[in-house]
Amino acid sequence: MPRTDRRRGSRSAPAKPQAPTVCPCGTGEPYADCCGALHEGRTTAATAEQLMRSRYSAFAVNDAAYLLRSWHSSTRPARLELDPRTRWTGLEIVGTTGGTAFNADGTVEFIAHYTESGHADTLRENSSFVREGGSWVYLKAM
Repeated sequence: MPRTDRRRGSRSAPAKPQAPTVCPCGTGEPYADCCGALHEGRTTAATAEQLMRSRYSAFAVNDAAYLLRSWHSSTRPARLELDPRTRWTGLEIVGTTGGTAFNADGTVEFIAHYTESGHADTLRENSSFVREGGSWVYLKAM
């Protein structure tokens, strides 16, 4: 809901979280030139790993809309609410199979580090990716 500035009686939109300078996905590249370009739709993922990294970054910057857009239509939930208590702190790619420009599918195994309510933890997953409409999309956890 828009906030009202009581001093002037004007309405303003809620503050949008500031984008990180360095991309959360771990490449060391500037966010705007790395996953930010995918989140904004300026480019698409060339590989399953690049899509995986961009999805991790979307969790890190609370971009639920991008997560839904990059999810396969057959497994995508109707809506997605991200937990504001979860802070994503690092990504490790363990391995990949397929997922290149020459493949129609691929997997990415990763370890995502996070803190939730001050408690550090990890999520390890082997994710399946396929092409849908020519673009890489997340299918499911294996």
